[in-house]
Order: sequence, then structure tokens, then C-alpha cells
Amino acid sequence: MKRFRFVAPIVVLMWAGSANGQSASVEVDQTVGYSTDDLAAGATQVRAFGDITAGTRYMVEGAWGARSADNGDSFEMAYPYDNRIHLMEAYGEHMFAPGQGILSVRGGRYRTPFGIYDASDHSYFGFLRSPLVRYDEYFAVSNTQLEQGGDVVVGWPRLSLEASVGVPGDVSDEGRRMGTDTVLRGQGAIGALIVGGSFMRSGPASEDAPGHARFQGIDARWMRQGIQVRGEWIWGQPFDAASTRGGYLDLIVHRPAMGPVTAMMRVEHAWSNAEAPERLDSSRYTAAARIRLFNQFAIAVELVREYEAAEEPSTAVDVGFTYSLRRDTRR
Repeated sequence: MKRFRFVAPIVVLMWAGSANGQSASVEVDQTVGYSTDDLAAGATQVRAFGDITAGTRYMVEGAWGARSADNGDSFEMAYPYDNRIHLMEAYGEHMFAPGQGILSVRGGRYRTPFGIYDASDHSYFGFLRSPLVRYDEYFAVSNTQLEQGGDVVVGWPRLSLEASVGVPGDVSDEGRRMGTDTVLRGQGAIGALIVGGSFMRSGPASEDAPGHARFQGIDARWMRQGIQVRGEWIWGQPFDAASTRGGYLDLIVHRPAMGPVTAMMRVEHAWSNAEAPERLDSSRYTAAARIRLFNQFAIAVELVREYEAAEEPSTAVDVGFTYSLRRDTRR
């Protein structure tokens, strides 16, 4: 029950929004997939979000996922695949507009605001695996990490600063030990380039590990005329006497002449001595495509080549099919 102690007020906010709010939306995504790593997978994500009053909104998200085998990281983009139903995000947020800036105050359960962290950044482009440095078994900053607490963002036209204080609400078996989490993030824009920096201090990546987890990261995105380049570099420690570093770089292309096809490439590397004396030293290269057949149905295909120290290179092909529904209401 400790991991959900901040959720009840948000459920009340959601109910109030549905009764008196200005707008509400519900999205459902259903995904099935297969990987030549000899596994099949299926998942369902449900999101409800909308306005409670002018400037106040809510977001609630739940997910279920399962795989035929616990083998590798296929399909684990932003949700766990452990055959359990999880409450992912559940928060209320109010925005103020003092002067030329924006102030946002959020409370509840939300994804750890470190680097490129939104679910949409990892689940909907077409990649079917999370980056190595965002996969929970590699002792870095996982896409299944959640915070339960409060978050404040102060923004100006080209700069924003964010601070979060809470406790872990992770939804993976490699979750962090309970304790106070602090996350700081700054982000600025120069033309078409957005650059950010993040810092996190939290409980260690294992219940039995000593000390604390501390990570720093830099991230950047550049987009122009249907071409996006983005990436992250992360370094720090998952617990005392251990270290992890690594990152990834993505190229995403969707030009008008490509019709429903989005092409993607990723190059990445992760290193960690957290499992000493066995050391992690892995590089991975991915070529992928996402094809939207019509408004509700999309296919993603990727070819993955991975190199790990002292092991033979491995190659896999992943295929995922997603059917999406959305309903909007306004009062």
C-alpha cells in the first residue's frame, strides 16, 4: 500500500473532472508482437485525461502486458510485460501564467522527469525496445521508474526548470528501494535545437544494495522538415561502488513523399560494472520502420544487431501490431 499512498487524491480529482470538467479523452492501445528472440507479447494501455477547470487537468494511465518468455528486452519500451495490471501515471496538474512565464504544479504519480522520459517518446515512434540505458536490468534510468510526490516546472519562452520530490513508484522487479527521490531538470531551446540536463538522487536500484543511486544526463533533440535527431547520454551510479554510463542516438525520418512510413535508426552503447565481477559492455544497432495503415492501425518492424563483450553478436527481428482507439467529449 505504501507505493500508492499518493494516488487517492488524484482519483478524486479525476472523478470531479468527469462530473464538472470542460473536456475528457480516453485512449486505448492494444498491441501484439513477435520477436525472433523466440517470444510473443501482448499489451493493453488505457489513458484518461482532460480538464477539470481552466488551467487544471488530470491524467490517469493503466497498463497490462505479458510475454511468452522472460528473454531479453523485446517490447519493453515504456511498460512492464509481467502479466500484471499496473497503475502507471495518475496525477493532477495546475498551470499558472505569471508575467511572460508559465508555472506548473503537479501532484500524484508520474514518470521520473529525467532526460527524454515521456511514454510517447518511447512507445509510439516505432522502436520496439527501450534504449539500453533505459532498460531496468542494466542499472541505469529505467522507463518503468515512477515518482509519487510533487513536481514544479517554471518556464519561459525558451527555457524551463523542473524539480520533483517524492518516493519511488517503480513498476518493475528491479525497482528502487523506498526513500526520498530528488530529480532536477533544465531545458533550453536554440532555434530548432532543444538541449536538456538532468540530475537524480534516489534509493539504490536494488533492495539489498548499499548507498544511493545518483545519475546525471544530457539530452538533445533537433527537428526540421520531417527529420528528427535525438539522443541521451547518462552517467552515474546505481548504488555505492558501482557505475553505469551510456547513451543512444536516434534518427527519425517522415517526409511527405514517404506517405504512411516513418523510418528510424538507432545506435547505442551501455557499460556497467554493477554486476561485478561480470561486466556489462554492450552496443546495439537498430533499423526500424513504422507504417500507419489507417488512423487506428499501425505496424512496426525492426532489425536489431547487438554486440556484447565476450559473446557472439546476436541478430533479431521484432514485429509489432498496434490498434488504437480514442474518444473525446467536451462539456
